[in-house]
Amino acid sequence: MKDDTPLALTNEEVARYSRHLIVPEVGMEGQLKLKAARALCIGAGGLGSPVALYLAAAGVGTIGIVDFDVVDYSNLQRQIIHGTPDVGRSKLDSAKTRLNALNPEVEVVTHDMALSSQNALGLFADYDLIVDGTDNFPTRYLVNDACVIAGKPNVYGSIFRFEGQASVFATKDGPCYRCMFPEPPPPGLVPSCAEGGVLGILPGVVGTLQATEAVKLILGVGESLVGRFLLFDALKMQFRELKVRKDPDCPVCGEHPTVTELIDYEQFCGVTPAAPAPAVTPGADDEATVEELKTRLDRQDPFLLLDVREPQEFEICRIPGSVLIPLSELPSRFSELEGHEDMIVHCKSGVRSGKAIRLLKDAGFGRARNLKGGILAWIDRIDSTLPKY
Repeated sequence: MKDDTPLALTNEEVARYSRHLIVPEVGMEGQLKLKAARALCIGAGGLGSPVALYLAAAGVGTIGIVDFDVVDYSNLQRQIIHGTPDVGRSKLDSAKTRLNALNPEVEVVTHDMALSSQNALGLFADYDLIVDGTDNFPTRYLVNDACVIAGKPNVYGSIFRFEGQASVFATKDGPCYRCMFPEPPPPGLVPSCAEGGVLGILPGVVGTLQATEAVKLILGVGESLVGRFLLFDALKMQFRELKVRKDPDCPVCGEHPTVTELIDYEQFCGVTPAAPAPAVTPGADDEATVEELKTRLDRQDPFLLLDVREPQEFEICRIPGSVLIPLSELPSRFSELEGHEDMIVHCKSGVRSGKAIRLLKDAGFGRARNLKGGILAWIDRIDSTLPKY
């Protein structure tokens, strides 16, 4: 049964939020709006960390968090809601503990799940706005479409290396993410942060912008990023802004939408094939295990071990005897591989080397094989003295 008791601030809350209460644009009325608000953060990672921390500090009454991952050492460089003692712990449990310590007046609701087409609309229904802290295109398009269909503002942010983006999509009269990006980029064109890296401070900047926009939307003050796409370059310490207009032909929020229910976003983004994969897709015959690689290295078999990672990754760790040709340079350096029909190709986890295998086979290197699991599998099962990254 719904509690219709009017919200009020306790004496402790007045003391906690006193610097808000003396700001004319917030005041007692605004702080009560924050207390009544319900915000959902998609992810408790790089962007979700500053978003959740600042929403909790601001007094947003209910903060939901969706995540299903555990804290890893590699997270700590940017995911400031977690600490070293949290490594191996659920990100949701870690985040909730930190937020409760920061502000026990706020209710933190955890959703231990992967956001999907099956659960997104039901989940979004309980919240006033959605803050997108995702790091992949299928979930990004899913969040956008679900926000449009559910009528919830989408506070958007993304990060890569030294560059960040922020905007507010899916409001009543504003554009949605698909108005600006109707189609996702081809799979593999845009590396993930795990492949390309990110300056640890960058998500703090972008996530703080997202938290600011969320609070402004709740308060109903200022000029939001609706219809504006903010670009941040940390190397140049420069902000730029693009205007984004609502597209009347947008398939989701346009005048005659064709997407009226959530779809298969993995297929839409080309992450999983809609039809059987072509013959050049690496399969069991095109893969080598790290145990097989170790045996061949020990026997000193005549084959080429090709590393298609980036030079900075090669500096961190390498498999003895490997030759580095980054994936981006591979097509222009096929001549260096002449005479090496028998080769095993690896990257960090097997994704980029799988793409390299397709390129190599198309170029006539029919015996090229992908190292299953990449150098991470090598470290796990063969040489644990190498550092993981």
